[in-house]
Amino acid sequence: MTSLARTRWTVTGAFGLGGITISAWGPRLPAIKTSLGIDTGAIGLLLAGVTLGAVLGLVISTPVLHRLGSRRSIAGALLVIAAAMTFLGLALTAASVALVAIAFVIVGLGIGALDVLINVEGSAVERAAGRTFMPMMHGAWSVGAAVGSGIGAACAAVGITPSVQFIAEAVIVAAAALAMAPGISPDRHVPTAHQSADRGAKLRQWLRGWMDWRLLLIGVVMLGVELGEGSANNWLTLAMQNDRGQTAAVAAMFITAFAVGEATARIFGGPIVDRLGRVATIRVTTAVGVVGMVLFILAGNLWVILAGVLLWAVGVSMGFPLGMSAAAESGPDPAARVSVVASIGYFANLAGPPAIGVLAESVGILHALWVVAALFIAAFAVAGSLGRRPAASEPAVAVLTSDVGDCRHV
Repeated sequence: MTSLARTRWTVTGAFGLGGITISAWGPRLPAIKTSLGIDTGAIGLLLAGVTLGAVLGLVISTPVLHRLGSRRSIAGALLVIAAAMTFLGLALTAASVALVAIAFVIVGLGIGALDVLINVEGSAVERAAGRTFMPMMHGAWSVGAAVGSGIGAACAAVGITPSVQFIAEAVIVAAAALAMAPGISPDRHVPTAHQSADRGAKLRQWLRGWMDWRLLLIGVVMLGVELGEGSANNWLTLAMQNDRGQTAAVAAMFITAFAVGEATARIFGGPIVDRLGRVATIRVTTAVGVVGMVLFILAGNLWVILAGVLLWAVGVSMGFPLGMSAAAESGPDPAARVSVVASIGYFANLAGPPAIGVLAESVGILHALWVVAALFIAAFAVAGSLGRRPAASEPAVAVLTSDVGDCRHV
């Protein structure tokens, strides 16, 4: 195996680990809620800690990458995640809400940093190979999320506590980080003097992007689908247990079905996009997502609810990658424009679920999820903003493959 191929598969593996870790606690939230003796609103505040940590991870990732290089920074981020998951398991054993909150902040920091680092390295592999690998890498993240949810479901079914599960997963993540590190380039992405000198101009261009109405409409699409994904990851199990009266094991199986549905749609959705185009694909998937939300919220039969979960997964599957492509070719300086919509999507995925939790305290989880349906409708309405601009499409493709690393898509 060539060095480039080894790096490609190592980075793909890191994407998979990221998916596993970010879905680790979702299926176990009912058990965490019970063991800590807290209400739904408090769970929402704990999840806000993940948001805070992830934002910090985004901020520190670039200087860490420049200082340590790709190999040590990616391995370091995975080791931080492993340490945080171990801490989380111990905090749950001690039944300390304060320690659990700290652990969620640290694990969020590790995941936020890892997200940026592996996307940057993946885009570098693409440039070196002259081929497109990022969609499959993001598919690995989705598959990892399905595996992580499945692990949680299995642990819930056989009575393994969340603390034991998290500590065992931490050992696996740490071992994988150490084993994978040699497959990653040690010193890629050192900034040039020209890049440093031009930093102020890039910042000004990025700020101007926030005043571009077309770019902000693309951001609305990202907002809808990413909040839909984040809400599923964090609230689907509690909705199934609290509002549907299902066991923790059954609830965990439903979020696993969501992860599998999203991964399948992303892996096999490329030909559909080629046939229908971005605008029609977003309209179809978000319309399907609305149907899924209606079934999930209103249906009484478990099989119909399961169908709703799968349609919900389809609804969130394509907005992130297609929104990034549209942003890249929507005007001058594609990198800055991609950064704007990536920031919106990342914020929605992480900050939206705590907001849903606050609303759920007043109206219940199922009724709070109508917000997701409303945002799917908004995304459908502004999907035309993702239309191609032929004059800019060639530069967009080139930049998209190299600068898409500010955020994940799940």
